[in-house]
Amino acid sequence: MMKTVDGALTDGLLSKYEARFRSNPANRVALNAVSRTAIPEVAMNREVLARTDFTFSDMVKTGDATSQMASGRCWMFAGLNTMRIRAMKKMNLANFELSQSYTFFWDKLEKSNYFMENIIENIGEDIQSRIVMWLLAGPLGDGGQWDMFANLIRRYGAVPKSVMPETFNSSNSGHVNYLVTLKLREDAMILREMHRKGARASQLRTRKEEMMSEIYKLLVIYFGEPPKQFLWQYRDKKAKFHREPKPMTPQAFYKKYVNIELDGMVSLINCPTKDKPYNKMYTVQCLGNVVGGQIVRYLNIDIKTLKQAAVDTIRRGEPVWFGCDVGKGLFRDGGIMHTRMFEYDKLLGTEFGMNKAQRVDYGDSLMTHAMVLLGVNLVNNPDATVPAQAGLRLRKPTKWKVENSWSDKVGEKGFFVMTDEWFDEYLYQVVVPIKSLPSKYRQILKQKPVVLKPWDPMGSLAVMH
Repeated sequence: MMKTVDGALTDGLLSKYEARFRSNPANRVALNAVSRTAIPEVAMNREVLARTDFTFSDMVKTGDATSQMASGRCWMFAGLNTMRIRAMKKMNLANFELSQSYTFFWDKLEKSNYFMENIIENIGEDIQSRIVMWLLAGPLGDGGQWDMFANLIRRYGAVPKSVMPETFNSSNSGHVNYLVTLKLREDAMILREMHRKGARASQLRTRKEEMMSEIYKLLVIYFGEPPKQFLWQYRDKKAKFHREPKPMTPQAFYKKYVNIELDGMVSLINCPTKDKPYNKMYTVQCLGNVVGGQIVRYLNIDIKTLKQAAVDTIRRGEPVWFGCDVGKGLFRDGGIMHTRMFEYDKLLGTEFGMNKAQRVDYGDSLMTHAMVLLGVNLVNNPDATVPAQAGLRLRKPTKWKVENSWSDKVGEKGFFVMTDEWFDEYLYQVVVPIKSLPSKYRQILKQKPVVLKPWDPMGSLAVMH
């Protein structure tokens, strides 16, 4: 007979639980319903489905939905999707894509170099230290952040998708990550052994340069060689033919056809946890891709201010890159993001009561996906205080149009609708022009950022595998 100790599930407790379950007929109904059907199907709120539409008062035009396929490049697709709008306007095109494979190649190469520099920087740490184990856990995930994307564009420019199209491995990155990660961990071992035997930092970097040549070779095999220059020609919506007079570099193409002022953008987050007071700048230790590039920087502000910045940007005709916890309240096939999409509480007879800050603190929520805000539905706000001279009530958002990168097979031809309540609960980050930020916040951007630990939830999007 098992010895009874404090905290154990005794026979008496188990009998009590069984009796309590059987005393409520609703539990039997729920059991019968979910025994042969997926829980989300049973819990789906049909009223939400019936009342959700894809019309918005303010929208930004873009091209057809894109697809990141079996890769974790959401942040990169979202970045390029914001930029292609500029190129489409410049060239008068109905549809256009920038090469995701091109930026993917350079991100993999730069991340490999960044990883090995972090290994060298922490070369004296014990192999079991948390920082070394963190670095070794994911040297080459597909994830990223806006500032990492901006670093790639600054350094390498951009090219049309036709110039460097997808390969099997850019669209299916699992084996790329596995094999390059295997090599990087081996390289880390070699560098640490060299240090143990007394090698100097200069010797470690010389060896690292040789290692990076091998990584470059592997990436060219997987993705192809990135172009240094190319001839660009196209026909616009009116079938008019255009051709550049001489080959262009990727940097020249970006400057002529996109030319977003990257230094004029700001990354805003809403993380209401006690360890991250509002109106302060933050960064994350060991989070980045380009050695010597811009560090990842966030301004943490209240959700109302963040939301207004997004509204103002969209109303000026510009898209908004954003990061969120996409899996919460998501009906993928229908393209709906709604806090009451699934009524698990009613089906299961139990409450789920954590707020946004508590979900982050206790590991239930973090940024898992990046997309683009392309529209907002604004209605009159009956609760707003109206200045006498205004004559109109202030307007508030009720829902948002989202451009995803999961192909045109989901949602409304690849586009999703997000309720404003979902925005409040599960959206964590937007990237907007600094001019969209009220002037009183702009001085904060000059602050030296608070450095968060590498495993902080605000770094999650960049380390997703």
